[in-house]
Amino acid sequence: MNDNKTERLRIIPLGGLEQIGMNITAFEYGDSIVVVDCGLAFPENDMLGIDLVIPDVSYLKENYEKVKGFVFTHGHEDHIGSVPYVLRELNVPLYATKLTMGLIEHKLEEHNLLKTTKRKVVRPGQSISLGDFRIEFIKTNHSIQDAVALAIYSPAGTIVHTGDFKVDYTPVFGDAIDLQRFAEIGKKGVLALMCDSTNAERKGFTASEKTVGKTFDTIFSEHTDTRIIIATFASNVDRVQQIINTAYKYGRKVVVEGRSMVTVISTATELGYLNLPENTLIGIEEMKNYPDDKMVLITTGSQGESMAALSRMAANMHRKVMIKPGDTVIFSSNPIPGNEKAVSKVINELSMKGANVIFQDVHVSGHACQEEIKLIYSLVRPKYSIPVHGEFRHLKAQAELAESLGIARDHIFILKSGDVLELSEEGAQVSGHVQTGGILVDGLGVGDVGNIVLRDRQHLAEDGIMIVALTLGRISGQILAGPDIVSRGFVYVKESEDLMEEARMTVEDALAGCMNRKIIDWARMKTTIRDSLSELIWKRTKRRPMILPIIMDIDA
Repeated sequence: MNDNKTERLRIIPLGGLEQIGMNITAFEYGDSIVVVDCGLAFPENDMLGIDLVIPDVSYLKENYEKVKGFVFTHGHEDHIGSVPYVLRELNVPLYATKLTMGLIEHKLEEHNLLKTTKRKVVRPGQSISLGDFRIEFIKTNHSIQDAVALAIYSPAGTIVHTGDFKVDYTPVFGDAIDLQRFAEIGKKGVLALMCDSTNAERKGFTASEKTVGKTFDTIFSEHTDTRIIIATFASNVDRVQQIINTAYKYGRKVVVEGRSMVTVISTATELGYLNLPENTLIGIEEMKNYPDDKMVLITTGSQGESMAALSRMAANMHRKVMIKPGDTVIFSSNPIPGNEKAVSKVINELSMKGANVIFQDVHVSGHACQEEIKLIYSLVRPKYSIPVHGEFRHLKAQAELAESLGIARDHIFILKSGDVLELSEEGAQVSGHVQTGGILVDGLGVGDVGNIVLRDRQHLAEDGIMIVALTLGRISGQILAGPDIVSRGFVYVKESEDLMEEARMTVEDALAGCMNRKIIDWARMKTTIRDSLSELIWKRTKRRPMILPIIMDIDA
């Protein structure tokens, strides 16, 4: 341990602030860095063709020798999704609880990183020492099991990071949140609290996960003669457990559909987090052997994702499942902000096929509302408040809560990703900024699609492309073939022959102008073609397609 009390602790969020997703935070003291979580974000609507967004870890690469390890709060994608990508740059040990590690290992296996990655499973209540830090794992509740908060002990003071949490006194599996431990740590003195802000705008308490089980029971008892299809988050193992329990009670068989759902359920079952009554789970191929009123389908697609199982069923694109009139479809989730339109589309498609769609009262959040956030603040009694996990409005709502509980305004820090917060008992301030941002993953390419490529994709999506091809004689400087014009996504050529002919003549005129002025520099020729054609197209159509002149030359 470093005994120099004047040294300060640095907290550097590298992602996850002012957005939901891509959570990753570095804690630095002396020559030790510990990183909490390593999540991904899903692409915004304007990120055409992008699959995932992962954090820029340049700062960690520059300080590679200081990084002692990654510590994880729970197994959701926005906290573990970037691990295989980041491990290629930084091969450091991973520390997580059993189920979280099981889900991480599944990712490492897919990326052939299992053998080369050092990892350790930690139980809630245990501590690990990493350089100048000691990290204690504290049991919490969330919408996935094995979630923990972290007490991060450093010579400069203790930081409590709640991870994503709620206070559930009656969880479906395992123990309730360890409030006693929060209080004990609070008594010893806590420098700062980094608390989940997702539901900081919502008053009251978040209901227990068990309440959803009661709702399922009611729905099953009222729909005994139809097939039941339930869409929920793949990672919500407790929700899946309650669906399976209810299905078993009503004598129904269960089919699990959707890749991520199958992955999580098999991992959770292997590790003992899911109890499957005998002969309840069947394969999708066996479905035809049972009548509809003896079937329950648990599926992905509760967010209206176009490629998820439920959306494919709604659009008649699923190979094994057709939606029939009378089916009961339950959305056991709330739309994540931004997904409302997609969810609404799927609900409409299902309703048009005659399905009965239920989406009220079949979901509870995994995040703490205002009263639970107040409870944690009252137990931990931090000197400083650092709201995390949420968009700006969520962080601000928590900052207001902290102030109402008596924390001075200048002791509350709403940070941006990349800010460096230095703090000790003597004081705290934002002392600088490091490079952060999102790296775009498209297929197998990581970071090879940047703003310029995205701008081009946007351009192509909005107005299409025109390609002008011609052949020049290198010696004579005469046009030997062309100009030929090909367009895609601009106008339907057969109905716009006049426009295409006019475009060809415009290009010929532009080329003739170049010849007269003795311009033989290709770059200038291309610019002249592009400018004159662009002007014509804008005048005639008020569109600006991408124009791509291609010049070939031959010895003639």
